[in-house]
Amino acid sequence: MRVVAQRVRGARVLVDGVVVGEIGRPASPGDEPPPGLLLLVGVGAEDDEATAEAMARKIVHLRVFGDAEGKMNRSIVDVGGEILAVSQFTLYADCRKGRRPSFLGAAPAERGAVLFDHFIQAARGLSVPVSTGRFGAMMQVHLVNDGPVTLWLDSDEVLK
Repeated sequence: MRVVAQRVRGARVLVDGVVVGEIGRPASPGDEPPPGLLLLVGVGAEDDEATAEAMARKIVHLRVFGDAEGKMNRSIVDVGGEILAVSQFTLYADCRKGRRPSFLGAAPAERGAVLFDHFIQAARGLSVPVSTGRFGAMMQVHLVNDGPVTLWLDSDEVLK
């Protein structure tokens, strides 16, 4: 599983011009929006439920939010934040040969959808509100990157 995690002040995903997932809306006018993570999630052909659960735990507990001294010492759980997860099989693009990427490393769509949903459920099970895009749809993602802080996580590397 590959995930690009971006710390955001807000993000939303649209399908056919309609918002299908959104994070970072203040509870009341004048309130600060809750901190968040936008996750672009690619499922690999070799991934399974255990991989999805382990990646959810890893991401939910990553300390990428500032503490009182501004150091990245707090996780999404610690700051009461939200996640917007968007499926993105193109994270498995192999561009080594020719000019057209190969996506043979990505899970087939049916399996990818199941494992993406398993990843979402695992994150929600860790007490984090999670919104999503629509698996397999053409989506437009809007975000306000915070920092910017952008991390690349590959289960083959971070779960060893």
